[in-house]
Amino acid sequence: MKKRMLSLLCVLTLLAAALPSAAALQGDAARAADALATLGLIEASASGDYKLSAPATRAQAVVLLVGMAGAGKAAKNGNWIAGFADIPDWANAEITYAAQQGWATGAGGAEFKPDSTVTANAWFAFLLRMLGYSDKDGDFTISDAAAFAQQIGLAFRAYSGGMTRGQLYQSALDALTFSYKDGSATVIGRLVEQVPSTRAAANALGLLETALTARQVADRLTAAVFRMSFYEKQQQVDDGKPTSTSSGFFISADGLAVTNYHAIEYAFHATVTLSNGETFPVEKVLYYDPEIDIAVLKVSKTSTRGKATSAFKYLEMAGTGDVRPGDKVYSLGNPLGGGLAVSEGVVSATEREVSGYARPCVVNTADISKGSSGGALMNVFGQVVAVTTGAYAQGNSMYLAVPVDPAMEADLTGEGMTLEEVTSTEKNRVKKD
Repeated sequence: MKKRMLSLLCVLTLLAAALPSAAALQGDAARAADALATLGLIEASASGDYKLSAPATRAQAVVLLVGMAGAGKAAKNGNWIAGFADIPDWANAEITYAAQQGWATGAGGAEFKPDSTVTANAWFAFLLRMLGYSDKDGDFTISDAAAFAQQIGLAFRAYSGGMTRGQLYQSALDALTFSYKDGSATVIGRLVEQVPSTRAAANALGLLETALTARQVADRLTAAVFRMSFYEKQQQVDDGKPTSTSSGFFISADGLAVTNYHAIEYAFHATVTLSNGETFPVEKVLYYDPEIDIAVLKVSKTSTRGKATSAFKYLEMAGTGDVRPGDKVYSLGNPLGGGLAVSEGVVSATEREVSGYARPCVVNTADISKGSSGGALMNVFGQVVAVTTGAYAQGNSMYLAVPVDPAMEADLTGEGMTLEEVTSTEKNRVKKD
């Protein structure tokens, strides 16, 4: 009997050891709540119960917003008047301050409706205004604020309808690493300037770390990368059946984008589809070089369904000057046309002469597949060093990327050419050669 009891105890002990801890079972929303509490942006919960599935109210959203801006002290010390008749005492300072700053608006008349569930569009409208975007100036519309936030990389996923507390906390944590519209600072950067006591917590949470993990690259930068669809004939455009697909990425908010030249070769028409599903036509080719296999495009800011946008998420370019063998790199693209994906690897060689390329290529181990042509190869800081282009047919994990440096050096101020004009020009050049 004792042996059986001992055996049972051993089994139970092993099972207990195999079970994940309570901390490990916490989801992203719970971790986000803990992080925000550590920063003092929400009230800490001794029990760990943040009621994440409960509706988030408009008052809770604005109090969090003002805290993120580092303006909690200014709100409480000021004599702000918002004109709302239904604000509770605990949120009065923050709501009146946010209203005076033009970040938060009422729900009609003299009512703010602080206890109503905050919608995704309302929350992201508040947040976008705090960041310097303006719905009055046409940067976004309130009815589409959540979708615009996803498009520019402020929101890492799609949000709609009423927000839960968990969604509010997760989206707020994601927004801390986003930059203000004028590029002066990130939200967390300005917060630690305004509230120095938060710096230690921000450091401990890794929010001030500039090197990115693969997860952070996928979360923060995927919105800047797109799937490209190419058409060689008008009939294919009319039928919605592209000849092929590849990848590309934005390098400016107003629609400048980079891809491989071989991806646009022979194209009559092309579109780009973003991570949020919106599709935009390619207007012009501003620069291209078949020998280097790189091209810079101008993407329309009006989607194929007639929806205008004010900005795109974009990547910074660093070039290959500081790249060394052994450096960690990430690739973002559209492998096999199945959707955007991230992979991780290291640089094997920085200046490998490869037949068919006029400039040496970067060889690396970040996996790519057919359809990844034109994608971004980035350093650990999320800056583009090269454009993913191919692989050695007989090699293992020997993927090729052409330096992005020519796009950095090119004059992109000209009017450019249509895809059809580029195809015609290159066909005539080949005939002459």
